[in-house]
Amino acid sequence: MEERDYIEERKLVAAYMRRLYERNLTTISGGNISLRIAEDMFCITPSGLDKGNLTADVIAIVHLDGTNLTPHLKLSIETEMHRLILLTRPDIHAVIHAHPVYASSFATAMPCKIDTTLNAELYYVLGEVANVPYRLMGTADLAQIVADHIKNHNALLMENHGAVAVGTELLTAFDRIELLERAALMTVITQGIKESHGLTPEQIAEIKEMRGY
Repeated sequence: MEERDYIEERKLVAAYMRRLYERNLTTISGGNISLRIAEDMFCITPSGLDKGNLTADVIAIVHLDGTNLTPHLKLSIETEMHRLILLTRPDIHAVIHAHPVYASSFATAMPCKIDTTLNAELYYVLGEVANVPYRLMGTADLAQIVADHIKNHNALLMENHGAVAVGTELLTAFDRIELLERAALMTVITQGIKESHGLTPEQIAEIKEMRGY
């Protein structure tokens, strides 16, 4: 264990995991959150515990080489996925994997059918959502293919699994996972509205310019 216990960062991760559960964005046993806490370390939610009732002392600390620095704690099954995302995207500090109902339903279809162009905020925050082809959960294969897709995206759907969102901080990642679920719900609703339409190519180009693309 390092000299610091990173208790405040671990409290934050536990709080966001509880919030994720309370917002019905994941199940009591599903989903995981990680946060980069140093250049070579991150903390992550555990496996096998009530996700709606986590506390700082059960949030594990992991070296970016994969070493569990809190060996008395059981790591999340998706720790390798979080580790590779953080290695692939040095600009990213927070990773959220969840199972929101509408977005996870869209994860059964490829290519992605969620329309993020239905309003300006969705497109500005999410951009395009990528599909990740199916790999067995908790495997190195899944971790690698997610890391490959996260290079150019901030939100992903894992086929027949769930969703991943990343951000420079936990609030940004949480906003993206929440807006991804909102975009999925809006896509379902607007399919029944005859005159519904998304942003025009010109409007999309304006938003991309705002985002610095």
